Amino acid sequence: MNQTDNIIEVYNLKKYFPLRESFLDNLLSRERQYVRAVDGVSFSIRRGEVFGLVGESGSGKTTVGRLVLRLEEPTEGEILMDGVNLGQLGDKELRRERRRMQAIFQDPFASLNPRMTIGDGIGHGVRIHLIQDMIASGEINRGEVNTKVRAIVEDMMERVGLTPAGFLYDKFPHQLSGGQRQRAVIARALITTPELVLADEPIAMADVSVRVLLLDLMIRLQREFNLTYLYITHDLATAKYICERIAIMYLGRIVEIGALPKVYGKPLHPYTQALLEAVPVPDPEFRRQAPMPKGEIPDAINPPSGCRFHPRCPIARENCAADEPELRELEPGHFVACHYSEQFL
Repeated sequence: MNQTDNIIEVYNLKKYFPLRESFLDNLLSRERQYVRAVDGVSFSIRRGEVFGLVGESGSGKTTVGRLVLRLEEPTEGEILMDGVNLGQLGDKELRRERRRMQAIFQDPFASLNPRMTIGDGIGHGVRIHLIQDMIASGEINRGEVNTKVRAIVEDMMERVGLTPAGFLYDKFPHQLSGGQRQRAVIARALITTPELVLADEPIAMADVSVRVLLLDLMIRLQREFNLTYLYITHDLATAKYICERIAIMYLGRIVEIGALPKVYGKPLHPYTQALLEAVPVPDPEFRRQAPMPKGEIPDAINPPSGCRFHPRCPIARENCAADEPELRELEPGHFVACHYSEQFL
């Protein structure tokens, strides 16, 4: 695949958060400790695809998304957008690139300014990114700004199902339902015509009855606007519904990555197998084929040596505690970080 086929390429991405140190620690000059939230992650996202990043809470998936959007500065590693290293851009160039990237976060009520109407909140990005270009090109004059912004916002509200747009435009977030608020967040993300959208648990706060509706909306908008999604979730069922390729994260690292049918149909990493085994099945007679992993996810401050999953892995051997496995391509496009995955082929 040529580099131009990828909108995002991530190489050896790391993010370490320093722990707060006590006065005694400073006095004794103890070695500073870090939370290794992301610890050597590499992947690429093809233009126009829905790429899923799945893992338990604390696996580092949300931090990866924030790093890709440059909401956090990486400790180490490179993030390329269309071959351009975002870490080497100045403030002006980075601002221009950020216009091409937007986010849909988990909690719509926290994402929307409670003091701004829905119309003003969605239109804020238009005023920042688009209006000055329209004025400079002579498309509108300054006296037409408010009318133009309202027209653009109401059109987007209609596209995401916030209807009647004219009625809801002047409502505040607390006056909308949870599903309507999430539609407003989606509209705000798309209003600046981005190319890449980070969707971080975008339906987790919605009622069960509207989750599929929101996913269908995201799929329709992806086709309509030719969007690329980085879809972050802990829910394997929703990932199966919307994603084309998927990466499984565990304790700051990717353990398996590949096309969704391959990863779901024939998972090659014991952790992926455990996640899929844990998906509820609506059958009272169903019995799990494999035991769940023992223990809990280890501490990201002092992760296990070797393979990070080995303390919980049912097939771990002596070398798993010493040698950290790298991602290997065991099948075309299917990469796994496990010393003994060949037995599952």
